[in-house]
Amino acid sequence: MENKHHAEYGHDLTVKQTEITPANKILVKTATYGAVVVAALLIGAKFFAWMRTDSISMQASLIDSLLDIVASIINLLVVSQAIKPADKEHRFGHGKAEALGGLGQSTFIAGSAVWLIIDALHRLIDPHPLQESHIGTIVIIIAIILTSLLVAYQRYVIKRTRSLAIAADSLHYLGDLYTNLGVLASLNITAYFGWIRFDALVGAGIALYILYTSWVIGRKSLDVLMDRELPDTARHQIIEIALAHPKVWGIHDLRTRSAGLQDFIQMHLDMDEQLSLLEAHEVANDVELAISKAFPHAEIIIHQDPIPHPEAAST
Repeated sequence: MENKHHAEYGHDLTVKQTEITPANKILVKTATYGAVVVAALLIGAKFFAWMRTDSISMQASLIDSLLDIVASIINLLVVSQAIKPADKEHRFGHGKAEALGGLGQSTFIAGSAVWLIIDALHRLIDPHPLQESHIGTIVIIIAIILTSLLVAYQRYVIKRTRSLAIAADSLHYLGDLYTNLGVLASLNITAYFGWIRFDALVGAGIALYILYTSWVIGRKSLDVLMDRELPDTARHQIIEIALAHPKVWGIHDLRTRSAGLQDFIQMHLDMDEQLSLLEAHEVANDVELAISKAFPHAEIIIHQDPIPHPEAAST
């Protein structure tokens, strides 16, 4: 009867819908637009440097930036969908759109990394000397500065919003930092010491790092799509908060999951059967408020279970 009532009248006094704040929406959007702009600038600069230097590590960095802009454009589209509020057809919101985008990114990135590894192996077998390495050095230094600024802003946005899409995008650009440092070393070591195969080795190393990054993004995206539970530390924290209320005797059937910017927490609370409906409702509200302070992006559903007092049960 309780479920039927909720289905008909569409409300539950112990359910709280946590909206994504307008400020967080703006942060997520600016982070996605910023990533696209930075990636576009880096692609143009790196393509010019690659044509002038014929460096395999520069080529690897260029491909990495091409992947970044594709991923960032996907993120731009995905985030626009994910931050939409829940509607009649999507009662739990659109947060899983981020995970779908992340899964698509990881597949695309993995394929490109494999191709880059093959190209690096060919260059190891048939190495070529670099040309005009000083141009590549200037471009890479500029790339390091721009990427560092972008990653710093993305980390700020992730801390404020916990966006999976921005976190995935930030991994790309953090990888870019390591990639650019590797290219900087490769260009100068190859040019000044004549180790022409070192450039190909760095390119292969960058490709392996890109492949690892794709695995990390894909794993996190699958966790969201498969409704993986929140980490044990978070679940233990939820249990401790609920049991801290003096009128809560126990907790069971705790279920949690994450979808984009929002978490979902469900549980049953054991309370004295002698409590009135109003008293039980107030206890559930107190617990919900306490959990909301620790998990501000969570939608919380609490069911109250009446149980006899231990002393009454033993007589």
